[in-house]
Amino acid sequence: MEEELDAVDQSSFTEELLRAEALHLYELTQSGVVREVHFRVDRRAAVLVLEVADIEEAQRVVSELPLVRAGLIRFDVIGLAPYPGFGRLFAEAPPRAPSP
Repeated sequence: MEEELDAVDQSSFTEELLRAEALHLYELTQSGVVREVHFRVDRRAAVLVLEVADIEEAQRVVSELPLVRAGLIRFDVIGLAPYPGFGRLFAEAPPRAPSP
């Protein structure tokens, strides 16, 4: 999921609110809900990787973040699935046709 900052008055991001955001993210990380937190280098946006059951739970989690509750940021929630390709490396090779 990716957070986007619109043209919001930067003075709205008070030290108290930013500290509350950091604390909330820390608690989510410690509980295993947030797996990764990153900032994009190409624009002002954060990316969170969550370990949740479904999109609805992800939306609930991010809706409880202090900056989201204050209306200062929003997230686009994107569902991901595991990459299955590594199984091809360990699967048995299909039987070969007999040589003539």
